[in-house]
Amino acid sequence: MKQKTIKHGYKVAGCLVNLVNHDVLPGINITADHFWDSVAEILAEFTPRNQQLLATRADLQTQIDVWHSDTANQPFDQQRYQLFLKEIGYLVEEKADFTISTKNVDDEVALVAGPQLVVPLMNARFALNAANARWGSLYDALYGTDVIGDDNGAKQTKDFNPVRGRRVQNYARQFLDDTLPLTHGSHIDAVLYHIVKKNFTVTLFSGEQVQLQDAAKFVGYNGATDAPSALLCRNNGLHIEIQIDKDNIVGKTDAAFVKDVVLESALSTIQDCEDSIAAVDATDKTTVYRNWLGLMKGDLAEIIQKGNKTITRTLNHDRTYLSPDKTPLSLSGRSLQFIRNVGLLMTTNAIVTEKGENVPEGIVDGLITTLISLHDLKGTSKFKNSKQGSIYIVKPKMHGPEEVTFSHDLFSAIERHLGLAENTIKMGIMDEERRTSANLKECIRAAQTRVAFINTGFLDRTGDEIHTSMLAGAMAQKELMKDEPWIKAYELRNVRIGLQAGLQGKAQIGKGMWAIPDQMSAMVKNKIAHPQSGANCAWVPSPTAATLHVMHYHKVNVQAVQNAMQAKFFLPGTIDDLTDLLTIPLLKNQADLSAAAIQKELDNNIQGLLGYVVRWVNQGIGCSKVPDIDNIARMEDRATLRISSQHICNWLHHGVISESRVSESLKRMAPIVDQQNCADTSYIAMSPDLDNSIAFQTAAELIFQGKEQPSGYTEPLLHKRRQEIKAAH
Repeated sequence: MKQKTIKHGYKVAGCLVNLVNHDVLPGINITADHFWDSVAEILAEFTPRNQQLLATRADLQTQIDVWHSDTANQPFDQQRYQLFLKEIGYLVEEKADFTISTKNVDDEVALVAGPQLVVPLMNARFALNAANARWGSLYDALYGTDVIGDDNGAKQTKDFNPVRGRRVQNYARQFLDDTLPLTHGSHIDAVLYHIVKKNFTVTLFSGEQVQLQDAAKFVGYNGATDAPSALLCRNNGLHIEIQIDKDNIVGKTDAAFVKDVVLESALSTIQDCEDSIAAVDATDKTTVYRNWLGLMKGDLAEIIQKGNKTITRTLNHDRTYLSPDKTPLSLSGRSLQFIRNVGLLMTTNAIVTEKGENVPEGIVDGLITTLISLHDLKGTSKFKNSKQGSIYIVKPKMHGPEEVTFSHDLFSAIERHLGLAENTIKMGIMDEERRTSANLKECIRAAQTRVAFINTGFLDRTGDEIHTSMLAGAMAQKELMKDEPWIKAYELRNVRIGLQAGLQGKAQIGKGMWAIPDQMSAMVKNKIAHPQSGANCAWVPSPTAATLHVMHYHKVNVQAVQNAMQAKFFLPGTIDDLTDLLTIPLLKNQADLSAAAIQKELDNNIQGLLGYVVRWVNQGIGCSKVPDIDNIARMEDRATLRISSQHICNWLHHGVISESRVSESLKRMAPIVDQQNCADTSYIAMSPDLDNSIAFQTAAELIFQGKEQPSGYTEPLLHKRRQEIKAAH
């Protein structure tokens, strides 16, 4: 690999140099020499701090392991435990109340509540789909999912089913009744949508003309007033477009010729460089950065072959309308783009030191993704991302306030070197590690001038819960974790502290992913709990899920929920009792667990682990739908893998299961996973030769070496093995 030597002896991979020098720098008035000198200086300044913070993590874990192993601390005493955590610096003093001062935040973050997509940036098609998911067809989302039932498989067929179509239309009309109620009657009885004296008007079967109960919800239209092609309304800050077309096959089956109801759906998207991708070397990282460049310049394109058709997918243009007063109105056609950098743990060979050592990947991510984002800030992009001139970077897997301070300081240094105003880079804090959730108020304080997002990453939080307390005892079954005191305290505390710190109107308070992408009916039933909790965004696994989930934000006025919560629950100076949050989720019924129940838990963990690892290592797929032991497809990424591997490791350590039992389950489940993937022509099976299957061996290592992995993370072993596969090909 060709390398370019820069200041202080650092060497940069040729593929990254070419991308930056030839594709990124032109048009943003920064010279190559200045940028690469800045890279070298920032690496020299922040690498030692990065390494020290990782050493602190390891030291704290060692002290916690010793404490749990000390018989003097048995039986467990919560008060003594918390005093110990304070003594070693795991828990820090919670100081006086404060209010964040973040400025120049876009409305999609600060003012409007709605779904948020998370998508692997390494896949250009997925990245484009997510960016374009700002608007989605409610008809398509209903017709193609189980929300209205399956109609004996009708949702799977290509031919239009008129019976199912009518059910979709009725569901959508009920949604309109709930969201855009009329002064009299129902949208179900509409025979004509038109505009009379600047008012949204519906003619009913009876011939009566009615308007919206709240006339102000009508904000725009296309076409003629007496025969509009689209009517635009707004509810809780979110837009609804009723499309009308007498010539469309769906419109012809509707008394009012409604072709579709289109919803403003994914207000924001996190383009992910972390858990959902498998970027293990300089070539992979350059691919990721190139896709981000395409999004920031607005020219990302992907050629897709569908049967005999070749389709070029690009970013959507803005949507234009006339207001009721006939003044032009323009709305973004794309979701607001965040980018999630990697955390502090991993290093990359995209840049190496003079001695040939890889440098911290998170520092490189911050530098390159910010540089690329200048195309949006400096107006060289075809489409505007941030109207407020901000860059949104989500930082995952930070452990406590000291690491948030590190990221804040890193962003400040990048801003200085690139000539950006202070706090141009907005920080998203993933509240997904135990030390962060226990010190959340102080973590937010550490980034109070730039924080624009906090989120409960309950999957990684569960993995860290298991690893941190690995020696405390055997953990509860995975399925029962959701009933443990810590997770309820964690989810409530995230919203409470976010509101207490003044995030309302300035930042997102987010909730986690719906991880069963084919069970949309269950999602529509259950995920309304997120806006009801006071969270103004929550993660969804697909554009379709965003269109369905956004209905919840029409039903729930999140701002009103937050106002009520602050008035009822939040007293100035409130300091939480951390007992529930720090209650270790130990197995309560080990003696009562049957051999069959233990085996089922083990097999379920191993099946999911194998199903994810084999694709990650062999095919470089960082996030995918993996069938579980009951053949239910679940979204799996490194966070779910962390839980499975750590849970097995914990039960192994405490004698709930034996090493031979784990090995037997691994060997028995591998052929099952292979069979589940038999339709994938690029899939490499494990079972023909388990001893020489690198993917199979990696899965075993994640379990048997799990206790020694830093914070229980899976990246070191996955990266090492994926690099072996790439080197062999």
